[in-house]
Formats: sequence, C-alpha cells, structure tokens
Amino acid sequence: MARLLSCFSRLASPPPPPPPPKQSPPPSSISTTTFPKPPLLLSLSTSLCNTLDSLITTFLDPPHLHPHLNPNLVLSNNFSPLPPLPPTPCPPPLQPLPSSLSGGVYIRNGPNLFLPPSGPHHLIDGDGMLHSLLLPSSSSSSPPLFSSRFILTNKHLLELRSNSPLFPSSLLSFHGLPGLLRFAVHLLRILTCQYNPLLGFGVANTSLLFFSNRAFALFESDLPYSFFISPDTGDTTTISRHDFNGQLHTSMTAHPKLDPISGDLLAFRYSLTPPFLTFFRFDNLGQKLSEVHIHSLRHPTVIHDFAITQRFAIFSDVQLVMKLPLTSPAVQFDPKKTPRLGLLPLDAIDDSEMLWFDVAGFNMMHSVNAWDEEDGAVVVLVGLNIVGDSMKYVVERMELLRSRLEMVRIYVNSGKVTRTVISPENLEFGSVNQEYVGRRNRYVYAGVAAPHPKISGVVKVDLEGGGVVGRREFGLECYAGEPCFVPAKKGEGGGEEDDGYLVTYVHDERKEESRFVVMDASSPELEVVTEVALPRRVPYGFHGIFITEAQLRSQRPVMV
Repeated sequence: MARLLSCFSRLASPPPPPPPPKQSPPPSSISTTTFPKPPLLLSLSTSLCNTLDSLITTFLDPPHLHPHLNPNLVLSNNFSPLPPLPPTPCPPPLQPLPSSLSGGVYIRNGPNLFLPPSGPHHLIDGDGMLHSLLLPSSSSSSPPLFSSRFILTNKHLLELRSNSPLFPSSLLSFHGLPGLLRFAVHLLRILTCQYNPLLGFGVANTSLLFFSNRAFALFESDLPYSFFISPDTGDTTTISRHDFNGQLHTSMTAHPKLDPISGDLLAFRYSLTPPFLTFFRFDNLGQKLSEVHIHSLRHPTVIHDFAITQRFAIFSDVQLVMKLPLTSPAVQFDPKKTPRLGLLPLDAIDDSEMLWFDVAGFNMMHSVNAWDEEDGAVVVLVGLNIVGDSMKYVVERMELLRSRLEMVRIYVNSGKVTRTVISPENLEFGSVNQEYVGRRNRYVYAGVAAPHPKISGVVKVDLEGGGVVGRREFGLECYAGEPCFVPAKKGEGGGEEDDGYLVTYVHDERKEESRFVVMDASSPELEVVTEVALPRRVPYGFHGIFITEAQLRSQRPVMV
C-alpha cells in the first residue's frame, strides 16, 4: 500500500523522463549501462507484466487472428525498421542543386518500430524516426549528408531503459477478452510506476513543423517534440516534449497550419472525452492568442486534419468515430453517420458561431487548401475524399483505401453545399505552395497511391483548368512519399505559383536502394532536375519538410 501511495504521489507531481543517451543504439546493441539499473521491485513488476503480455498474445490473441495486423507481415520489405544512422556522406548530386535548395535540409518523418510489439501492430504505431538529408551550400564542396535518428519520446526512452515494450502497440489491442486483460496489465504498469501517463506516450512519427525558429515532430495524440538540426551535419537531436511554456495540454494535431502572412500557428486537438474538439491559435512568438472548446461536436470523431481560410477554420466530422475501448474497437467506421463540415471564425471566442453543414459522402482525412470567395459568403475547400465505404479500411487495411481530389463550395448564408471531383485518380498526400495556405491557389501536387501508403508517382493538378497537367512516374517497383514543394525564390513575391521544385525520397524495391529526387514543379513532365543516391534505404513513411539554410541558422536550440 505504501508503494501505491508513493506512486500516486509521483503521478500528482510528474517526474522528468529518463535522461536521453547521447545516441539511440539499435535494439541489438542496447547496453545495460545506458541507464542506471532500476530498483529491484520495478524490475520484477516489469518482468511480470511482460510475461503476462506474452501469455495473452501467445494463447488468447495470436498474430494469425489478425492477418492484416500481424507484425511479421506489417513490418516486412521497406516497412521493416532500421537502426539509427549518424551523418553519412552521399555521392555528389547528379546535377547541380537549385540555389533555393543549397544549404537546406530535407527531413521525412515516419514509423520505425524500436522493439518488437507485444500484440497486433498497425503501421502508424511505429516509433518516430527522422530521415534527414543536408544539402551542401553553393559555396561548399562538402558532400550531402544523410542521417536517421529516433525521436527520443518519453515512450522511446522508457522502452530503451527497460529493453522491453511497455506500451500496447495499437488501440486495436484493447478489444474483447484479450483487450480486457491487456488493459489490466497496462493499469498494473501505471500502478507499479513503470511509467507516468502524464508524461505522454505518443510516438511523434507523423509530420514536421518549423515554427518560431524551432523544429517539431508531431503526433496527434501527444504534445509536439522539439528537436535541433545541426546546420553543419543535418543531424537531429531531440530537445524535449514541448507544451509552449505551459500553454498547451495533452495533445495537438499533427497537421497545424501556418499563416504565411501573419506567421500565426493554428491548430486543434480532438479527444475521447468532452470537449471532443478544441481549436487554438498562437502568434509567431509562440504565445497563445485564443482557445475555443467546440461543444457542438457531440460525439468523439477522428479529425486528422483541417483547413483554414483568412476567415475560418474548417473541420471535417467524418464517419470514423471513436468509442471507449474494451467492449468494441476504439476506432470504427459508422456507415449510418452523415459527414459534416464545420466552419469556425478565426476570431471566435466560443463555439456559438460554429456552423455545421451536412456533406454526404465526403470523408476528408487530409485537406489540401481552402480560401474565401465573395467576401466570405462562399468558402472553398480542396481536399482528398476517401470514397465509398473504403474509410472502414483505415483501421486495418490501408492498402484498400481510395481517395480522390475534390472541391467543396460552401455557401455560408444559404447553407448550400456543392462538390466537384477534380481528379478521380487514387491520390494521397496532397500539397501546395505553402505561401498560398488559406488563400486561393491554382496548383495541387499529390502522390499516386499504388496502394496506400506507397506512392508510384506524382501528379500536378490545375484547379482552374481542371484535371492533371503534369505527371512523373518513378518506374517499376519504385515508390516515393509525399511531394514537398520548395519555392524557387522563397518569400520574394512576384513569381508564378508553380515556380519551384518538388522533393521526395524514392525507394527502388528491386535494388533495395533509395534516392532523393528533385523535380521541376513548372514542367509538364515534372522533370527530374537532380538526384542524390542515399547510403541506405529509407523506410516508407508519412510527411516531410524542407528547411532552408537561413532557417537552419535561425534555430533556437534551448527552450526558453
């Protein structure tokens, strides 16, 4: 009893997470001297819980019962994890780099499981790893430098210290009798102080943000993690879990929006408990300007992304709903629910001005852009709609998802909503020139899903002329990720919207080789301008970011 009281006392005043080692070694080479040896009672309780987890998986919930969540299948080929890699020289680019890329760094985030899971495993549950490529400046003869580093989240550090998985690998683990037992084991870990839930257990594996001279790795069920990028090597070093000096609690979306004019950061979080949706805004110095709890969303929904205009934040209330686990899966497709779009004025102080519009058949998980027309009387949203009932495969079979690019027009005063299919092709990871976020734009760049989340090529879509006006296929059994647009003349204005480059990693499954590819965004063929061969493969992942040399030099490495 004294032990439990001590534990609850510690939960009330959260201790700091274990200090990070200088580098995260691969699982096969974890040293027992990396961290101080834990107390005997803690070691025994950890061993007991690990044994119980193993018994549940072996006898009650073996992998063959979840063929699409079987770790042996999910973590195969180029989805299989890799150990960290220190900065490693690459061959020189095949052709000279565009000046806007010189001295900058491209970083792609994605799941890279650190330890074998203790139950069913979904691709999205892997530990976050940053794959970073520093490009030489125009005045340097240095080679490009590639590195891969784990984000040292609270979860990663705790599992590194114990050399065992302490956290269920997926919410799907909590279902039926095995789920009840796993929940009991999970609770036992908390009560025996194996970890403190108040310190978070997110994996920071989804996307990236550069805001207020800091770099962040994001995951929607936890706070952001700040990290520092070496301007000399491109190596990434985790700094801390970041709560914006106590202004942010529990979690933040992995898809915040940066206003290109004001520099403000607009974001939200969703929750299993009321309020199910909260919108907040920070100025360019990281000071919170507003926070609005949206009580008109009356049931918990998975809201992965949103969009902004100069007047509104736009939320998609989709058919992917959340329920308390144990009796049923935590995330479910609800075929009886009618999807909605919600408009919240950016200057709202509460949700009394929130407007909801039914949009049957529109399930947007990734937005592309949005803007106002007719002085705000019309709101235009461009997004990737997961069509038909393929939304039900988000949970287990991502390869069966089908999403197409659509434009939705909302007539605010009359309540009328129209939808137009821009491209019927199966597309994912849509992006635009970030200088047009929240403002009318013409061009969209998206990956051709073949299938999700593998990308066989990139298309350029003209929203004004309609349809695909540019295409680049990567070749037989070659797959990429999200196309990231880099302006040719960032912030100088006056140039064409598509005056710039698309960058991404491409993996050749036959040769088991990866490369960094730079494409001319203005050319009909999305012509390859140059490539950099990488020293090893890059596992398939999610979202990336290009950070310029000037931004690298402007970083604040220490939290203030």
